[in-house]
Amino acid sequence: MASAADQTSADEAPVADDVGGVKIGTLSCEIGGGFGYVLGSSKEMNCTFHSRTGLTETYSGAIRKMGVDVGFTTRGKLVWAVFAPTAGYHKGSLGGIYDGATVEATVGAGLGANVLVGGTSGSIQLQTVSVTGQPGLNLAATGTSLTLNPA
Repeated sequence: MASAADQTSADEAPVADDVGGVKIGTLSCEIGGGFGYVLGSSKEMNCTFHSRTGLTETYSGAIRKMGVDVGFTTRGKLVWAVFAPTAGYHKGSLGGIYDGATVEATVGAGLGANVLVGGTSGSIQLQTVSVTGQPGLNLAATGTSLTLNPA
C-alpha cells in the first residue's frame, strides 16, 4: 500500500543511481572540529535532510573514523546525496548506523570523499555531492561509521 510519503509529483521525478536506488534528497551536515589520533577520530555533527518533495528534517549524531587519521580540523560541512530503494521517505528513515570509507587531505582548506551505506535496514546510501569543507591540517584514509538520530 502506497502512502503520501511514497508519492512524487510529475515535476519531482525520481532520479536513479548506478546501483538501482532512487535519489530522495540531500543531507547537509555541520561537523565539529577535532584532532585525528593516528588510529582514528570521532566528531559530533548536526544535519538537515531536504527531501525532493520539500520535507525538511533534522538529525544529530557522530562520525567516527578508524584507520590513518592524523592532524586537526576546525568545523566542517559535508553534503551527501541520499539514495533509497524507493522514492518514498518516512519521518526518521535516515536514523541508524552507516558504514563506509573516507579519504581526506586538508592543508588550509580540505578535500575529501565519503560513501556510506546504512540507515533503515541498511537500505539507505549516502554519496558525497561536494568535497568536505574543513580548514585545518589533516590526512585521513579510514573506515568510517556514521550514527544519525532524529532530532
